[in-house]
Amino acid sequence: MSVFGMVSAVAGFIKVRYLIDKAMIDNMVFRAHYRVTSAILFVCCIIVTANNLIGYPIQCINDRGVPGHVINTYCWITYTFTLPHEQGKYIGSEVAHPGLGNDNQEKRYHSYYQWVPFVLFFQGVLFYMPHWIWKMWENDKIRMISEGMRGALVGAKEERERRQSRLVQYLVETMHMHNTYAFGYFVCEALNFINVMVNIFMTDRFLGGAFLNYGTDVINFSNMNQENRTDPMVAVFPRVTKCTFHKFGASGTIQKHDALCVLALNILNEKIYIFLWFWFIILAVLSGLAIVYSAAVVLLPSTREMILKRRFRFGAPNAVDTIIRKTQVGDFLLLHLLGQNMNLMVFGEILDEFVRRLNFGSNCNLPSAPSTLEMSPIYPEIEKYGKETET
Repeated sequence: MSVFGMVSAVAGFIKVRYLIDKAMIDNMVFRAHYRVTSAILFVCCIIVTANNLIGYPIQCINDRGVPGHVINTYCWITYTFTLPHEQGKYIGSEVAHPGLGNDNQEKRYHSYYQWVPFVLFFQGVLFYMPHWIWKMWENDKIRMISEGMRGALVGAKEERERRQSRLVQYLVETMHMHNTYAFGYFVCEALNFINVMVNIFMTDRFLGGAFLNYGTDVINFSNMNQENRTDPMVAVFPRVTKCTFHKFGASGTIQKHDALCVLALNILNEKIYIFLWFWFIILAVLSGLAIVYSAAVVLLPSTREMILKRRFRFGAPNAVDTIIRKTQVGDFLLLHLLGQNMNLMVFGEILDEFVRRLNFGSNCNLPSAPSTLEMSPIYPEIEKYGKETET
């Protein structure tokens, strides 16, 4: 299977869906976690496992005392090492390659390259988990109650008004019953932030403590004098390492065979992890800001007022004040999610009708009990209210 074909398999994470087909139940930062980041990590996993991009991931040379395929396999499944004290020396005069020299000194072992594909895949799953939890918690509520009203204006005016009236009645009858729904959303939003921070420190541990400063070291390296600088990407992801193989000789004595191993895979790893460093930092900042925004929505009525006026262009002062005073956080979150799935004009009409029913009571021009029962295909909870009305 070609690399392009494998990469195409994860395209579903970032494809754009038309609103009529799929309701949006989160914000852009939330989607950046489970669509963009998961897709990036899965694609990186595919790339580092595609041998046709770089040939063999490891190739070792020795004194021919050990067959080539044996030493290659051994050094891949065990580990290789470099010598930190040999970093920064002149190549060709002092050392053959960065980090190589006499073995009688401190060694830095490298065995991460065996696990890179598995770790990337696991991280991709971690970034998808908060969305999966929220999707199970949300249970398609937004999709069902906004059926036929998402996206552009479609259908006859009478049908649209009938659907809007049924939706408004649902909102009125379920007032103050959506706080648990909102709690699930905010918990999953917090999980996104926790997850990206955990992934940063987990990657740092995986790379032997070299990830936290990896990006800043690369930036500093690019600004240094070219003659007196050591590439931090080569230090973290060495391209040539050493490996030691022991075997018994003809007389039963233990023989030591040194090998130099070319890790072609690190050409990809160094680029992948420098990109992930910057992306994780950006995502952590955005996720933190998203939590601050959500906290402001919960704690500050002025924030909810600003959202209604600027985000949804709902500017009637008395109507905005009514919504803020009479709704709770769960009600407002439900309205917010409905608003981002609908045309602004349709959503404005729904808010107008919603405010009118809040101000003048639920019996003002409301549908009779049979009409309420008709809402059951849109959302099962409505059936309960219809039966109570009929009784």
